[in-house]
Amino acid sequence: MFTGLVQAVGTVVERVTTPDGARLRVDLRALPGPFRLGDSIALSGVCCTVIGLDGGVAAFDLSPETLARTWLGRAAVGERLNLEGALRAGDPLGGHLVQGHVDGVGEVVLALDPRAGGELWVRVPPELQRYCVEKGSITLDGVSLTIAGQRDGAVGIAVIPHTAQVTTLGQKRVGDALHVEVDVIAKYVEQMLAARGLGG
Repeated sequence: MFTGLVQAVGTVVERVTTPDGARLRVDLRALPGPFRLGDSIALSGVCCTVIGLDGGVAAFDLSPETLARTWLGRAAVGERLNLEGALRAGDPLGGHLVQGHVDGVGEVVLALDPRAGGELWVRVPPELQRYCVEKGSITLDGVSLTIAGQRDGAVGIAVIPHTAQVTTLGQKRVGDALHVEVDVIAKYVEQMLAARGLGG
């Protein structure tokens, strides 16, 4: 479990194709540690398991499911990733409940100023739009955000300068892909209502 409060930005230092998917090696030295084999780290919102450590560089295996649902399989050497370590008992929940289970991939339709922030507009996959509500929570590339508006299948986010500067959101351009995780509570409510015959 994560909060969507990015703790650092890391860089992909190696990407290799494997028989079962792909493997990324990511520089985690800016992320508060220490880390051990088996720890969960959110890589731009994707919950991944540390399977190797070499100094401050960790290795992560990407399964076919991860490659199909995220853009991580296309991450090249030098790609910058938002990083967050898993929530531990007693840690403050400063963002919202984030699982690190990406629901789909969105597309930037209006980009930010990398220093000043501003309005970020992201087109959300059609099957996820029903979970998006004004003032509701959404996670984009691992960043916990609040939806400020909706139009034409896109959500608008008011991004403060700090967030634009300390996450990768300020570097995204129109057409770039973003991982989308909608509020898990909304999905549970939908399922419970459907089980009672109240969905629709």
